[in-house]
Amino acid sequence: MSKKKNGSIAVPFLVTIFVGLLIVGGAAFGIYKYFGLGNDEELKDPTPRQVATSTYEDNHTILMILDDPEIDCPATFVMMRSIPKEKKLLFVGIPTNTIALINDKQQSMNGAYTQGGPQAAVDFVQNIFGVTIDRYLKMNGAALIKICDILGGVTYPVKADIIGFKSDGTDQYLNSEQILKLMTYSLFDDGEIQRAYVASSIAADMVNQADGNRIADRFDDSFNTIANMSDTNITSVDYKNRKVAIKNMLSRGTKIASFLIMDGQKADGDFIPSSGFINNVVDQYFKDGEGK
Repeated sequence: MSKKKNGSIAVPFLVTIFVGLLIVGGAAFGIYKYFGLGNDEELKDPTPRQVATSTYEDNHTILMILDDPEIDCPATFVMMRSIPKEKKLLFVGIPTNTIALINDKQQSMNGAYTQGGPQAAVDFVQNIFGVTIDRYLKMNGAALIKICDILGGVTYPVKADIIGFKSDGTDQYLNSEQILKLMTYSLFDDGEIQRAYVASSIAADMVNQADGNRIADRFDDSFNTIANMSDTNITSVDYKNRKVAIKNMLSRGTKIASFLIMDGQKADGDFIPSSGFINNVVDQYFKDGEGK
Protein backbone atom coordinates (compact mmCIF):
# COMPACT_ATOMS: atom_id res chain seq x y z
CA MET A 1 0.00 0.00 0.00
CA SER A 2 1.48 3.39 -1.01
CA LYS A 3 2.29 6.00 1.64
CA LYS A 4 0.73 9.48 1.65
CA LYS A 5 3.00 12.38 0.74
CA ASN A 6 3.15 15.23 3.27
CA GLY A 7 4.44 18.77 2.83
CA SER A 8 3.54 22.40 3.47
CA ILE A 9 3.66 23.25 -0.26
CA ALA A 10 1.12 20.60 -1.37
CA VAL A 11 -2.11 22.22 -0.14
CA PRO A 12 -1.58 25.81 -1.41
CA PHE A 13 -0.22 24.40 -4.68
CA LEU A 14 -3.39 22.36 -5.25
CA VAL A 15 -5.59 25.31 -4.31
CA THR A 16 -3.78 27.51 -6.83
CA ILE A 17 -4.33 24.95 -9.59
CA PHE A 18 -8.00 24.59 -8.69
CA VAL A 19 -8.61 28.39 -8.76
CA GLY A 20 -6.73 28.68 -12.04
CA LEU A 21 -8.88 26.00 -13.62
CA LEU A 22 -12.01 27.81 -12.49
CA ILE A 23 -10.86 31.09 -14.06
CA VAL A 24 -9.73 29.55 -17.34
CA GLY A 25 -12.75 27.29 -17.51
CA GLY A 26 -15.11 30.17 -16.81
CA ALA A 27 -13.56 32.31 -19.56
CA ALA A 28 -13.68 29.48 -22.05
CA PHE A 29 -17.31 28.81 -21.24
CA GLY A 30 -18.18 32.51 -21.76
CA ILE A 31 -16.52 32.59 -25.19
CA TYR A 32 -18.21 29.31 -26.09
CA LYS A 33 -21.65 30.72 -25.26
CA TYR A 34 -20.93 34.18 -26.83
CA PHE A 35 -20.30 32.72 -30.27
CA GLY A 36 -23.28 30.42 -29.96
CA LEU A 37 -21.22 27.27 -30.14
CA GLY A 38 -22.98 24.06 -29.22
CA ASN A 39 -26.51 25.48 -29.46
CA ASP A 40 -27.51 23.06 -32.22
CA GLU A 41 -27.33 20.01 -30.04
CA GLU A 42 -29.44 19.26 -27.03
CA LEU A 43 -28.15 17.32 -24.10
CA LYS A 44 -28.98 13.64 -24.36
CA ASP A 45 -30.46 11.62 -21.55
CA PRO A 46 -27.84 9.54 -19.79
CA THR A 47 -27.64 5.92 -20.84
CA PRO A 48 -29.20 3.74 -18.12
CA ARG A 49 -26.68 1.64 -16.24
CA GLN A 50 -27.04 -2.03 -17.06
CA VAL A 51 -27.68 -4.03 -13.92
CA ALA A 52 -27.35 -7.78 -14.14
CA THR A 53 -30.22 -9.68 -12.57
CA SER A 54 -30.17 -13.18 -11.16
CA THR A 55 -32.59 -15.85 -12.27
CA TYR A 56 -33.37 -19.34 -11.07
CA GLU A 57 -31.17 -20.62 -13.88
CA ASP A 58 -28.25 -19.49 -11.70
CA ASN A 59 -29.13 -22.12 -9.07
CA HIS A 60 -26.47 -24.76 -8.58
CA THR A 61 -25.52 -27.56 -6.22
CA ILE A 62 -22.00 -28.60 -5.22
CA LEU A 63 -20.88 -31.56 -3.13
CA MET A 64 -17.99 -30.38 -0.98
CA ILE A 65 -15.58 -33.10 0.15
CA LEU A 66 -12.84 -32.63 2.73
CA ASP A 67 -10.33 -35.48 2.54
CA ASP A 68 -6.73 -35.31 3.67
CA PRO A 69 -4.77 -38.59 3.77
CA GLU A 70 -2.50 -37.15 6.45
CA ILE A 71 -5.43 -36.72 8.85
CA ASP A 72 -6.74 -39.82 10.60
CA CYS A 73 -10.41 -39.17 9.93
CA PRO A 74 -12.99 -40.23 7.32
CA ALA A 75 -13.82 -37.78 4.57
CA THR A 76 -16.27 -34.99 5.32
CA PHE A 77 -19.28 -34.40 3.03
CA VAL A 78 -21.36 -31.23 2.79
CA MET A 79 -23.89 -30.53 0.04
CA MET A 80 -24.16 -26.81 -0.82
CA ARG A 81 -27.29 -25.54 -2.58
CA SER A 82 -27.01 -22.01 -3.95
CA ILE A 83 -30.03 -19.90 -4.94
CA PRO A 84 -28.58 -16.47 -5.91
CA LYS A 85 -31.93 -14.91 -6.89
CA GLU A 86 -33.23 -15.42 -3.36
CA LYS A 87 -29.79 -14.80 -1.83
CA LYS A 88 -29.79 -18.20 -0.14
CA LEU A 89 -27.04 -20.70 0.54
CA LEU A 90 -27.93 -24.01 2.16
CA PHE A 91 -25.32 -26.37 3.64
CA VAL A 92 -26.41 -29.94 4.38
CA GLY A 93 -24.00 -32.11 6.33
CA ILE A 94 -24.10 -35.76 5.25
CA PRO A 95 -22.79 -38.30 7.79
CA THR A 96 -20.22 -40.69 6.33
CA ASN A 97 -22.14 -43.67 7.74
CA THR A 98 -25.32 -42.75 5.83
CA ILE A 99 -26.67 -45.85 4.06
CA ALA A 100 -29.16 -46.31 1.23
CA LEU A 101 -30.33 -48.93 -1.24
CA ILE A 102 -28.89 -48.15 -4.65
CA ASN A 103 -29.58 -50.54 -7.51
CA ASP A 104 -30.93 -53.02 -4.95
CA LYS A 105 -27.63 -52.96 -3.11
CA GLN A 106 -26.94 -51.35 0.25
CA GLN A 107 -24.22 -48.73 0.09
CA SER A 108 -22.79 -46.16 2.50
CA MET A 109 -21.67 -42.63 1.81
CA ASN A 110 -18.07 -43.33 2.77
CA GLY A 111 -18.05 -46.70 1.06
CA ALA A 112 -19.19 -45.25 -2.25
CA TYR A 113 -16.56 -42.52 -2.03
CA THR A 114 -13.76 -44.88 -1.00
CA GLN A 115 -14.48 -47.24 -3.89
CA GLY A 116 -15.30 -44.73 -6.63
CA GLY A 117 -13.97 -41.32 -5.65
CA PRO A 118 -15.77 -37.95 -5.81
CA GLN A 119 -18.08 -38.85 -8.69
CA ALA A 120 -19.30 -41.97 -6.87
CA ALA A 121 -20.03 -39.79 -3.83
CA VAL A 122 -21.97 -37.42 -6.08
CA ASP A 123 -23.98 -40.34 -7.49
CA PHE A 124 -24.75 -41.55 -3.97
CA VAL A 125 -26.11 -38.16 -2.88
CA GLN A 126 -28.09 -37.79 -6.11
CA ASN A 127 -29.72 -41.16 -5.49
CA ILE A 128 -30.65 -40.28 -1.91
CA PHE A 129 -32.15 -36.86 -2.66
CA GLY A 130 -33.34 -37.47 -6.21
CA VAL A 131 -31.73 -34.22 -7.35
CA THR A 132 -28.85 -33.24 -9.61
CA ILE A 133 -25.49 -32.41 -8.05
CA ASP A 134 -23.91 -30.12 -10.64
CA ARG A 135 -20.29 -30.28 -9.53
CA TYR A 136 -17.99 -31.48 -6.76
CA LEU A 137 -15.14 -29.80 -4.91
CA LYS A 138 -12.69 -32.12 -3.19
CA MET A 139 -10.18 -30.35 -0.97
CA ASN A 140 -7.38 -31.35 1.38
CA GLY A 141 -6.51 -29.65 4.64
CA ALA A 142 -4.42 -26.93 2.97
CA ALA A 143 -7.28 -26.00 0.61
CA LEU A 144 -9.78 -25.81 3.47
CA ILE A 145 -7.40 -23.61 5.45
CA LYS A 146 -7.13 -21.29 2.45
CA ILE A 147 -10.91 -21.04 2.14
CA CYS A 148 -11.22 -20.28 5.86
CA ASP A 149 -8.54 -17.59 5.56
CA ILE A 150 -10.43 -16.00 2.67
CA LEU A 151 -13.66 -15.95 4.68
CA GLY A 152 -11.87 -14.75 7.82
CA GLY A 153 -12.40 -17.55 10.33
CA VAL A 154 -15.49 -17.93 12.50
CA THR A 155 -16.87 -17.34 15.97
CA TYR A 156 -18.40 -20.64 17.01
CA PRO A 157 -19.47 -22.53 20.16
CA VAL A 158 -17.50 -25.74 20.72
CA LYS A 159 -19.15 -28.50 22.74
CA ALA A 160 -16.44 -31.15 22.69
CA ASP A 161 -13.47 -31.75 24.97
CA ILE A 162 -10.71 -31.01 22.46
CA ILE A 163 -7.27 -29.74 23.41
CA GLY A 164 -6.84 -26.10 22.46
CA PHE A 165 -10.56 -25.24 22.56
CA LYS A 166 -12.94 -23.94 25.19
CA SER A 167 -15.36 -26.85 25.51
CA ASP A 168 -18.12 -25.17 27.53
CA GLY A 169 -20.28 -24.29 24.54
CA THR A 170 -19.56 -20.56 24.66
CA ASP A 171 -18.63 -18.62 21.53
CA GLN A 172 -14.95 -18.48 20.67
CA TYR A 173 -13.04 -17.31 17.62
CA LEU A 174 -11.58 -20.14 15.55
CA ASN A 175 -8.81 -19.59 13.03
CA SER A 176 -8.43 -21.72 9.91
CA GLU A 177 -6.24 -24.38 11.55
CA GLN A 178 -8.70 -24.76 14.43
CA ILE A 179 -11.61 -25.08 11.98
CA LEU A 180 -9.80 -27.89 10.18
CA LYS A 181 -9.08 -29.61 13.47
CA LEU A 182 -12.72 -29.38 14.61
CA MET A 183 -14.15 -30.58 11.29
CA THR A 184 -11.88 -33.62 11.32
CA TYR A 185 -12.32 -34.53 14.99
CA SER A 186 -13.44 -38.17 14.99
CA LEU A 187 -14.39 -38.63 18.67
CA PHE A 188 -17.60 -36.64 18.98
CA ASP A 189 -20.09 -38.15 21.43
CA ASP A 190 -22.66 -38.52 18.65
CA GLY A 191 -20.14 -39.76 16.11
CA GLU A 192 -20.37 -38.93 12.42
CA ILE A 193 -23.81 -37.36 12.78
CA GLN A 194 -22.39 -34.70 15.08
CA ARG A 195 -19.34 -34.20 12.85
CA ALA A 196 -21.58 -33.60 9.83
CA TYR A 197 -23.54 -31.09 11.92
CA VAL A 198 -20.34 -29.28 12.90
CA ALA A 199 -19.08 -29.12 9.31
CA SER A 200 -22.31 -27.71 7.86
CA SER A 201 -22.93 -25.25 10.71
CA ILE A 202 -19.37 -23.89 10.62
CA ALA A 203 -19.65 -23.38 6.85
CA ALA A 204 -22.89 -21.42 7.24
CA ASP A 205 -21.58 -19.34 10.15
CA MET A 206 -18.37 -18.45 8.29
CA VAL A 207 -20.34 -17.15 5.31
CA ASN A 208 -22.73 -15.15 7.50
CA GLN A 209 -19.93 -13.61 9.54
CA ALA A 210 -17.77 -12.70 6.53
CA ASP A 211 -17.73 -9.28 4.84
CA GLY A 212 -19.79 -10.05 1.74
CA ASN A 213 -18.58 -7.02 -0.22
CA ARG A 214 -14.95 -7.88 0.47
CA ILE A 215 -15.46 -11.49 -0.59
CA ALA A 216 -17.30 -10.43 -3.76
CA ASP A 217 -14.58 -7.94 -4.72
CA ARG A 218 -11.88 -10.61 -4.49
CA PHE A 219 -13.96 -13.50 -5.75
CA ASP A 220 -12.17 -13.92 -9.09
CA ASP A 221 -8.77 -14.39 -7.45
CA SER A 222 -10.24 -16.54 -4.70
CA PHE A 223 -11.91 -18.88 -7.19
CA ASN A 224 -8.70 -19.40 -9.15
CA THR A 225 -6.73 -20.05 -5.97
CA ILE A 226 -9.20 -22.58 -4.59
CA ALA A 227 -9.66 -24.34 -7.94
CA ASN A 228 -5.90 -24.74 -8.32
CA MET A 229 -5.59 -26.23 -4.83
CA SER A 230 -8.51 -28.67 -5.20
CA ASP A 231 -9.73 -31.63 -7.19
CA THR A 232 -12.87 -30.32 -8.88
CA ASN A 233 -14.89 -30.55 -12.06
CA ILE A 234 -15.99 -26.91 -11.75
CA THR A 235 -14.76 -25.24 -14.93
CA SER A 236 -13.89 -21.64 -15.73
CA VAL A 237 -16.99 -21.57 -17.96
CA ASP A 238 -19.16 -22.64 -15.00
CA TYR A 239 -17.71 -19.81 -12.97
CA LYS A 240 -18.04 -17.25 -15.76
CA ASN A 241 -21.72 -18.10 -16.27
CA ARG A 242 -22.63 -17.63 -12.61
CA LYS A 243 -20.09 -15.27 -11.10
CA VAL A 244 -22.23 -12.14 -11.46
CA ALA A 245 -25.14 -13.81 -9.68
CA ILE A 246 -22.86 -15.16 -6.95
CA LYS A 247 -21.19 -11.79 -6.40
CA ASN A 248 -24.57 -10.05 -6.19
CA MET A 249 -25.72 -12.60 -3.63
CA LEU A 250 -22.60 -12.10 -1.52
CA SER A 251 -22.55 -8.31 -1.69
CA ARG A 252 -26.28 -7.60 -1.38
CA GLY A 253 -27.48 -10.41 0.84
CA THR A 254 -27.64 -10.44 4.63
CA LYS A 255 -26.97 -13.66 6.53
CA ILE A 256 -27.58 -15.63 3.37
CA ALA A 257 -26.43 -19.02 4.67
CA SER A 258 -28.29 -21.68 6.63
CA PHE A 259 -27.52 -25.30 7.45
CA LEU A 260 -29.29 -28.58 8.01
CA ILE A 261 -28.12 -31.91 9.37
CA MET A 262 -29.86 -34.89 7.88
CA ASP A 263 -32.65 -36.26 10.02
CA GLY A 264 -32.92 -40.03 10.39
CA GLN A 265 -32.22 -42.95 12.69
CA LYS A 266 -29.23 -44.99 13.77
CA ALA A 267 -29.07 -48.69 12.98
CA ASP A 268 -26.12 -50.73 14.23
CA GLY A 269 -23.59 -47.99 13.57
CA ASP A 270 -25.23 -46.92 10.32
CA PHE A 271 -27.42 -43.90 9.67
CA ILE A 272 -30.70 -44.19 7.73
CA PRO A 273 -31.92 -40.80 6.45
CA SER A 274 -35.55 -39.83 6.90
CA SER A 275 -37.57 -39.71 3.69
CA GLY A 276 -39.67 -36.92 5.19
CA PHE A 277 -36.57 -34.80 5.76
CA ILE A 278 -35.33 -35.42 2.22
CA ASN A 279 -38.71 -34.56 0.70
CA ASN A 280 -38.84 -31.36 2.73
CA VAL A 281 -35.37 -30.25 1.55
CA VAL A 282 -36.24 -31.00 -2.07
CA ASP A 283 -39.56 -29.14 -1.85
CA GLN A 284 -37.98 -26.05 -0.30
CA TYR A 285 -34.75 -25.77 -2.25
CA PHE A 286 -34.93 -27.80 -5.47
CA LYS A 287 -38.34 -27.26 -7.01
CA ASP A 288 -37.61 -25.61 -10.37
CA GLY A 289 -40.25 -23.24 -11.69
CA GLU A 290 -41.60 -22.51 -8.21
CA GLY A 291 -39.04 -19.96 -7.14
CA LYS A 292 -36.83 -22.51 -5.46
